[in-house]
Amino acid sequence: MNATVVIPTYNEKGNVERLIEILEKDIFPQVKNYNMNILVVDDNSPDGTQEVVRDLIKKYKNIEISVGTKRGLGAAYVRGMNHAIENMNADILFEMDADFFHDPNKIPEFLEKIDKGFDFVIGTRYSQGGSIPKDWGLHRKIMSVWGNIFIKLLFGREGINDWTGGYRAVKKEVFLKERDKLGAFTGYTFQVGFLWNAVKDGFKVAEVPFNAEDRTHGKSKIPGFQTIIRTLSFVIKVRILEVVSGSFGKFLVVGGIGFTLQFVIYWYLAHNTNLLLGVASWLAAQLAIFSNYNLNNLWTFRERRAHSFLSYLIKMSGFFISSNIGVIVIQSGIVQLSEFLFGRKYPLVYFVVATGVLLLYNFTMYSKVIWRRKPR
Repeated sequence: MNATVVIPTYNEKGNVERLIEILEKDIFPQVKNYNMNILVVDDNSPDGTQEVVRDLIKKYKNIEISVGTKRGLGAAYVRGMNHAIENMNADILFEMDADFFHDPNKIPEFLEKIDKGFDFVIGTRYSQGGSIPKDWGLHRKIMSVWGNIFIKLLFGREGINDWTGGYRAVKKEVFLKERDKLGAFTGYTFQVGFLWNAVKDGFKVAEVPFNAEDRTHGKSKIPGFQTIIRTLSFVIKVRILEVVSGSFGKFLVVGGIGFTLQFVIYWYLAHNTNLLLGVASWLAAQLAIFSNYNLNNLWTFRERRAHSFLSYLIKMSGFFISSNIGVIVIQSGIVQLSEFLFGRKYPLVYFVVATGVLLLYNFTMYSKVIWRRKPR
């Protein structure tokens, strides 16, 4: 199999020669099952980076260079990966900086993960012994460390601790699958977007810890404020879309239908009978529960739905019990407590507040208990 280390450069004359020599003499000889190659993707560096690389091409036959217009990191990687696949028959594509921020000694560990069946291997600075440079300023630590924590919490994907890092190895199938989506990402958003789409499409991800080292030659390319905002905006947008289009979004639609049914009956009972508002809320909920169960079973959780009449009855019984516990304890309880404290004057306000609290309880119970995923 062929593996190509794709190295984007812009004014990296002082680093690229040293890195390539280390890769060729120290790292590649350790790799036994892959033909190792290097592709330098240069964005018309004015400092002579191209000339250095072309001299090295004369010395080593496994090096190529791709020269293009400076359009940002994402565009450079897309151009480079296309070149590596089409012209170098690459099966594995590495992302790696030229400035020694990424430890080249870790390359064999990346390939070991690939050999174990993983599709996308990330170099991580934030788990299992990885680290960031000790001399980073506070602003860089905040941008990197807290930025990753924010992304990790928002995406909620276990086992992925470094979303923004650029030290990676991916199978060509991953790149080819995601290639058409990558053009939308500029700057460092490329790293987050590429990984997010790969995860969403079911590719297996692993991590390799490494100790990041700040460059000793040249100027660091720290992402600007606009890049940070653009990346965070992307993360927030895709997470919202995932929620809306996923189980919780469907759950909200189903809940809206149930809410309407319950509200109409509750409103009628509150204004035309002397029933306690808590009792009126519970009675009105029964039709809503029946509606919610069937719509959730057929749509929201259809991949975990009941397939036989017996399982349908069992799930529905559990659903009614779970829902009625929530309705009695949470919804009707809040409504009745509100009537006791404030009188019968604001039944709509009581109902809306109580239903909002009930919503979170119901989704947790439905997804974790009624339609829980079976262990693999």
